[in-house]
Amino acid sequence: MEISPVKALLFEQLSFRSERQKVISSNIANINTPHYKTKELIFEDEMKKVDKNDLKMNITHENHIAFPSDEKQINKPILREVRGLEEQNDGNNVSLDTQMGEMSKNQMIFSALQQSIKTDSRLLRSVIESSAKN
Repeated sequence: MEISPVKALLFEQLSFRSERQKVISSNIANINTPHYKTKELIFEDEMKKVDKNDLKMNITHENHIAFPSDEKQINKPILREVRGLEEQNDGNNVSLDTQMGEMSKNQMIFSALQQSIKTDSRLLRSVIESSAKN
């Protein structure tokens, strides 16, 4: 069964959030490592750079517009060191407060994505069950 473009995008974001959690956890684990630089996983910034005219849109209904399903149009996350942060005497630039805030934000988005997928699955199941009764 083919996954809808919207569901595929939700699963991709869920995977991204999982990877981002690992990066944040690694930053926290290295808070006392000399010369360690904070790392971040970038996705949103790259999505903003996409030229809206390059996105292929399929109209499935006169009132509906589908998300792009071409994988080349969906940007992949990038791991990079964060520069310009205040460094401690040992050269480490990890801020526990910042990382805990990022972790909390990431967990909330992850939970919202899970809920969206769960709701979409329930709706699909409901449609299948109701069409089976007819």
